[in-house]
Amino acid sequence: MKETLMNFLRTSPTAYQACENAAELLEAHGFTKLSEADDWSICEGGKYYVVRGGSSLVAFTVGSLDDFSYKIAAAHTDSPALKLKENPVKQSGVCATLNVEKYGGGILYSYFDRPLHIAGRVVRRTGSILRSENVVSPFLVTIPSLAIHQNRNVNDGFPISVQVDLSPLCALSGESFNADSILKKIVGENAVSYDLFLANADMPYTFGVDNEFLASPRIDNLTSIFASLQALLSSAESSGICVAACLDNEEVGSLSAQGADGDFLENVLRRIAYALRFDDNEYYKALASSFLLSIDNAHAIHPNHPEKSDPTNKTVLGGGIVIKHHAGKAYVTDAVSSAIAKTIFDNAGVAHQSFFNHSDAKSGATLGSAILRHASMPGADIGLAQLAMHSASECIAWKDYESLISGLSAYFATTLRFTENGICVE
Repeated sequence: MKETLMNFLRTSPTAYQACENAAELLEAHGFTKLSEADDWSICEGGKYYVVRGGSSLVAFTVGSLDDFSYKIAAAHTDSPALKLKENPVKQSGVCATLNVEKYGGGILYSYFDRPLHIAGRVVRRTGSILRSENVVSPFLVTIPSLAIHQNRNVNDGFPISVQVDLSPLCALSGESFNADSILKKIVGENAVSYDLFLANADMPYTFGVDNEFLASPRIDNLTSIFASLQALLSSAESSGICVAACLDNEEVGSLSAQGADGDFLENVLRRIAYALRFDDNEYYKALASSFLLSIDNAHAIHPNHPEKSDPTNKTVLGGGIVIKHHAGKAYVTDAVSSAIAKTIFDNAGVAHQSFFNHSDAKSGATLGSAILRHASMPGADIGLAQLAMHSASECIAWKDYESLISGLSAYFATTLRFTENGICVE
């Protein structure tokens, strides 16, 4: 389990590689790829997936349809990064640097003096044909920090200019500076356009006296992606439709065709119903009997700054799956959905804990609210307790990741029945 997750983290520098790796995992376990441009033929016992935009994927299994409903686990494939602009190569003395912009809300100082991949996708033209190709540069670049001798107040904090301070060093160009030649080494031949990011290339590693922790780039939110896929692989015998939705662009608001606030997931749910010969009435009835787990990580109590966390709901590393609550509906959890999630985990013997933000702190948002704008159903926000969220390298406790896989597997295996007398969870 540890090695497979670490390999997924290592080989998924951007959402494009994460989606590609997820598809390879699913195909190795007998899932059939569907296309949004084709008719779908699906049946009970089948396993399927569909990709949009190269960076989002929805996978599902079709179990017994005696009780037609959806059990959805949704997580996001993207992480904060620096994104390469067009015409990116700049001359700075004898060096060449790259012009980048910020993607998402990363901890910017954590990107200094680290090995960085240039990774993502490049669109190439061959004759009249345009094709997208996922790429990871065979070389690394880095963003050198300014020496303390030239920035004496650096340890007192300093404002970081993305335009000035975060230009990666990529080449020693000398007097024969040629921006086109350098760019070609980055994007290759016949490139028309690209979505390329500067992603931390540090290797995942375990640490602690008993190796109880994992540190890695992109723990938020690739751990949730991989756990949901692992749980889905064991869901073939479950009832209804079990869904793992791996969606891009959460870090920038999900407002894209392949994001949670687009129509990708909704269209997949509708097309499943249509392919199984259920009409609109049956589809809406199914939504009313369905459930969503929006999976994104939560802040553990920081050992050096416990004052930043809620004083009575102490979310800790090693405390189990986090169920996330927010009065302003940044999370979709309410009393009913929290009770459902707790009951599922309790029935499976999986540890869980509650998260509330410090009341003076602003909360981040997740996929949940965006999804429910398009397909209304009960739902809860859950995730892993982690430290250093949105840093170039983050950390979790291994036992929590194990709990998440067990909890999601139990979720897919659970039958939920919504009746006038209450909710049966079995």
